[in-house]
Amino acid sequence: MMDTARIKERVVALYPPLASLPAKELDQLLADTPALTVPAGTVLFDEENPCMGFPLILEGTVRVVKTAPNGRELQLYKIVPGDACVLTSSCILGHAPYSARGIAEPETTLINLPAFVFGKLITDHEPFRTYVFSLFADRIAELMQLVEAVAFQRLDQRLAALLLGKGKIVHTTHQQLADELGSVREIVSRLLRGFADQGLVGLAREQIEILDPAGLRGIAAPA
Repeated sequence: MMDTARIKERVVALYPPLASLPAKELDQLLADTPALTVPAGTVLFDEENPCMGFPLILEGTVRVVKTAPNGRELQLYKIVPGDACVLTSSCILGHAPYSARGIAEPETTLINLPAFVFGKLITDHEPFRTYVFSLFADRIAELMQLVEAVAFQRLDQRLAALLLGKGKIVHTTHQQLADELGSVREIVSRLLRGFADQGLVGLAREQIEILDPAGLRGIAAPA
């Protein structure tokens, strides 16, 4: 658990526009909305639920996913410290319920700004408004890339690209990769075994070693 001074330090460092608030106003904001720490796997918001606040992530990660009726998930994006949640922004501004689920991945510490406080900052504090809308634009671009990948790329291309973006040693499970790709574990496992048979990766329990990055890039490249 972070103390008050550490929380203020993190907020100012990660969300610079808030540093330009008058000192008393920032102190009051932090006093009224204390930080909370939630364990991994906590559902912070869910589909069809009303939006109760805007999360400022101080530590940890929130995974935003869309869930199908059969239980399959497609990861839309992740919120890391310093990020804004485009879904929450749109829900608050449009007075609409959530259309996806937000799940804390590791233990996560955040401040959940009440919707009325977020709305007041957007209206009255130009630096915060500009910051949120610029992150909004970046996230929309990422979502458009995701739509393009799902619609036009083969799953083996997307899997190869995903692995290449995670470093030489990837600590994950086949299920987690399937969730990120919006697929099922059995298909991802079969593709990974194919990559291993080609000498592209080495497979171990909850670990994948990238042996031939050039070969994976060849698979990931558009046809």
